[in-house]
Amino acid sequence: MFQAKLLIGGRSVSAHGGAVYERIDPITNKIATEASAATAADAIEAANSAAAAFPIWSSTTPGERAAILERAAEALQSRADEFVAVMADETGAAEAWARFNCHLGASMLRDAATRTDCLTKTAIPATKSGVTAWAVRRPVGVVLGIAPWNAPVVLGVRAIAVPLACANTVILKASEICPKTHSLIAETVSEAGLPEGTLNLVTNAPDTAPEILEALVGHAAVRRISFTGSTRVGRTVAEVCARHLKPCLLELSGKAPLLVLDDADLGEAVKAAAFGAFFNQGQVCISTERIILDNTIADRFMEMFMAKVATLKAGDPRRGDFPLGSMISREALVRVGGLVDDAVAKGASLVTGGNGDDTIMQPTVLDGVTSAMRIYHEESFGPVAVIIRVDGVDEAVSVANDSEFGLAAAVFGRDHERALTVAGRIETGICHVNAPTIYDEPQMPFGGMKASGYGRFGGEAGVHEFTELRWISVHESEHEYPI
Repeated sequence: MFQAKLLIGGRSVSAHGGAVYERIDPITNKIATEASAATAADAIEAANSAAAAFPIWSSTTPGERAAILERAAEALQSRADEFVAVMADETGAAEAWARFNCHLGASMLRDAATRTDCLTKTAIPATKSGVTAWAVRRPVGVVLGIAPWNAPVVLGVRAIAVPLACANTVILKASEICPKTHSLIAETVSEAGLPEGTLNLVTNAPDTAPEILEALVGHAAVRRISFTGSTRVGRTVAEVCARHLKPCLLELSGKAPLLVLDDADLGEAVKAAAFGAFFNQGQVCISTERIILDNTIADRFMEMFMAKVATLKAGDPRRGDFPLGSMISREALVRVGGLVDDAVAKGASLVTGGNGDDTIMQPTVLDGVTSAMRIYHEESFGPVAVIIRVDGVDEAVSVANDSEFGLAAAVFGRDHERALTVAGRIETGICHVNAPTIYDEPQMPFGGMKASGYGRFGGEAGVHEFTELRWISVHESEHEYPI
């Protein structure tokens, strides 16, 4: 059993009153982690700690911040085995997914290290003579990052890396589902040389999440909030932030389509579709939720796709070399099973899968899915590939856009100009041509449209989210006023 405590002011501490809660291993039903259950007072203490550390951290040089972030990247990769073990117990993650998380998380820290000189001062020409003006980019203060469980290292690191690079101090609110994984991130990054209080960690029991959110967002020192998670919870976060007039960055649910055009390289499309639909059991915001096939190539694609799916087996990652692991809970499996049953009852063909053993669900393929079925519209967040057959590009684009979500998409076609034109018509914040929907690089602007949220993580876009842009001017001549 793992232990996870709060990190406040550079110290690992218990919650007020010593309250704890238990995270249960989704496969064995044994206790995976005993975590501190923060109170609102603990949350306020974490915010006070971050506020007290801000003058020190914001006065460090870009080189000092970069060196710490580089050391943190090295330390994270060196502890990959620990993350593999913890993620298996807390979330049922397969080893490949855990190591992918560590690799990309380290890359995010390294990219953030290249952005520490972002606090710029840029001259702006003034129309009035005798005026010198600048656009000045400055840290905002305390940033609250709320990270989810499904890609815990990637999304936990993403919540803190660029804010730290921009000389902000940070509170990471851990997911209730993976408190030890997120506490390992905070521990690893802090030990790379952060001044005490620069990075703080709050873990809380699921039933206290609303009061912890209110305490943190409502704290005067907290100036920015980022949230990655479901659209349902994201609406709540946005409402709380709006009440306190705090800007927030939301990366929410997806229903990513993968379009296979009539001239696609089917071998590449099949590999991308299987990876996108089933990696981490489809529990990724940019998982391939819909495979949209041109009718002229649909049968050939399906023959190749099913051969690939047959090689993918799910199981307890600690008891075999399974490429896929567990779903996050029995409840999640039942929910996905309900979507599959609804589709079959309304005429879809269950080509393979659909069966589940507690939290282990094998890759599932549904063909002939229509808009009458729930799974056509709802995010499954499970290992289900939905096949939709269409006639031509226009219908493919129409189906792709027939969703309230707009996070990621992919288009496969050998004619790159044509595929790019199709990509330009799809209503998502991210679209890849001849690549899977699950694709990320730290420097890229990552975020969605419609019900998938607003704002962008990554690269220069992330710098803009976590800095304040000010206009400062010096006037060297006398003014004349109308009154």
